[in-house]
Amino acid sequence: MAEQLTGLAGDRALLGRTSTAERVSDILRSRIAEGYFPPGTRLSEDSIGGALGVSRNTLREAFRLLTHERLLVHELNRGVFVRVLAVEDVEDIYRVRSLVECAVVRGLGKPPYALDGLAEAVAEGQRAARESDWKGVSTANIHFHRELVALAGSERTDELMRSIFAELRLAFHVVDDPRRLHEPYLMRNLRILETLQAGERDRAEELLAIYLDDSRAGLVEVYGRRVADPG
Repeated sequence: MAEQLTGLAGDRALLGRTSTAERVSDILRSRIAEGYFPPGTRLSEDSIGGALGVSRNTLREAFRLLTHERLLVHELNRGVFVRVLAVEDVEDIYRVRSLVECAVVRGLGKPPYALDGLAEAVAEGQRAARESDWKGVSTANIHFHRELVALAGSERTDELMRSIFAELRLAFHVVDDPRRLHEPYLMRNLRILETLQAGERDRAEELLAIYLDDSRAGLVEVYGRRVADPG
């Protein structure tokens, strides 16, 4: 925990003069997504509040916001913990992803599409793979899907999926073989990008639907074993 708090103290400058609960929740959300606070970690009000230099009330409001986003859970008489997803949660996350992401592609309209962000996410994943940085590959995959959702040009959809992707990463942090989980999707990301570049929207949606179903099945299998046998 000392190492995590040292890194968190470096985030204090991000608060600037507006030390609001929303800014604190943004910082904690990012740290949880990065794995600084793994699922099951108890978050100390005193330690985190001290590291960020914020009041207890501000921190509690940030905790409340992240609990609403299903990233944290409050346990009576025990405190606040980073949430450990159930297998059913993972399956539900993928149901939402399929509904939203496929609808975004279906609604793209006529090509050409603004795919620079998607292309950069693909390149980011390939760079990480060459360096055997499988956590980086995981991050790049999330960026790919965030950029895909961003094609809808909807702030509300972006906000919804930001929360969904952050929650998804709670499951990723439990997996003990990230290469096996994430590497196969590098080429599939590239294929979806190339299909959209060719203006083949319907084919891209078809590829994405199969992709998400395969990803769900693979993660549920691995995650289910880890939750059943944490050792």
